[in-house]
Amino acid sequence: MVHTLADVLPSVGSSFDLAGPNLLGVEPNRDVVVLLIDGLGAELVARHAEIAPTLNSRVGHVLQAGFPATTATSLTSLAVGAPCAVHGVIGYSFAVPQPDGPRTLNALRWTLDTAQGSDARDVVDPERTQPSQSRLQAMAEHGVEVHYVVPGYQARSGLTRAAFRATGVVHPAATLDELRDGILAVARHDGPGRRFAYAYYTDLDMNGHIHGPESPEWLTVLADVDRFVADLFTDLPSTCTLLITGDHGMISAGTIIDLDAAPDLHRGVRQIAGEARVRHVYLNDRAALDDVAEAWRGVLGSHARVVTREQAFDDQWFGSAVPTADIAARIGDVIAVAEGETVLVRPAAEPMESTMRGHHGAWTADEQLVPLVTNR
Repeated sequence: MVHTLADVLPSVGSSFDLAGPNLLGVEPNRDVVVLLIDGLGAELVARHAEIAPTLNSRVGHVLQAGFPATTATSLTSLAVGAPCAVHGVIGYSFAVPQPDGPRTLNALRWTLDTAQGSDARDVVDPERTQPSQSRLQAMAEHGVEVHYVVPGYQARSGLTRAAFRATGVVHPAATLDELRDGILAVARHDGPGRRFAYAYYTDLDMNGHIHGPESPEWLTVLADVDRFVADLFTDLPSTCTLLITGDHGMISAGTIIDLDAAPDLHRGVRQIAGEARVRHVYLNDRAALDDVAEAWRGVLGSHARVVTREQAFDDQWFGSAVPTADIAARIGDVIAVAEGETVLVRPAAEPMESTMRGHHGAWTADEQLVPLVTNR
């Protein structure tokens, strides 16, 4: 059986005696911390066992991130315990209805139109955009004290509100030292009350995007993370279970295709969203669906797999659940998924993203597989 990120928190909840499956076999303990290292891909870590010996020696499961393998989707799947067909955060960016017509929501930053666009929290309500109860809410209702060990800006971000939903004690942490202090503050207490903490660290992903995965800069951060984990395993009390995972892996950009330089890709197209490895294409008129899909296949050839929304649903790309009409409408009429190391960039519309050396989102093992590391 293939386990996914969406199995982690139901398993933690089960260890706290909540109803639900414990597919990952998390043993009961007083406290549990789930630490997500952004960009911690299982294949990447395994190729560098000499740099990350602690992480490699303590992998209990290899999980599938889910499609698309991107932070906004993965964090929500983790928090809700379900794939994006259920929770509706279907990618890095996607179309949402607005009074003046559909616009693009950047779900990672919760901004409109671009990553640098206007704050969308007041116009695209996070709690309504993602309507499902999170597993953190269920734990809180069950008497588990919820904590967050995250960069301060994330505490009330649109994505945090959409995905995690539960209020809790915030321990601001941007560096590994701050992360350690926050996790130990959660775990070192004398009371009988149970605690759950979600913790997050971003630097591995950031260096992968800027310099490329497996670059010297990325490997330096991986080594730092491994030493941090080894020390934390020593310092944590036996009453705390630590689970470490990632939201996706990463590939280095190879063939670069500028979507904006190909006029045939824009005929009949209203919006293009997503990211360089997975593109959502929205049409002016669905009557042109077959023509647009064929145009994209013709231009991209072997560099991308191009399907219609209906084909993606048939193949359960977004999970086995049937999405609501609102969630289905967020998915492109046509979806283009890059193959190999191809990236589908838009330098004019996405200048920052288009210069990145590392990317993720698609179906390769390097992008999809993440480890589940534990101290128990």
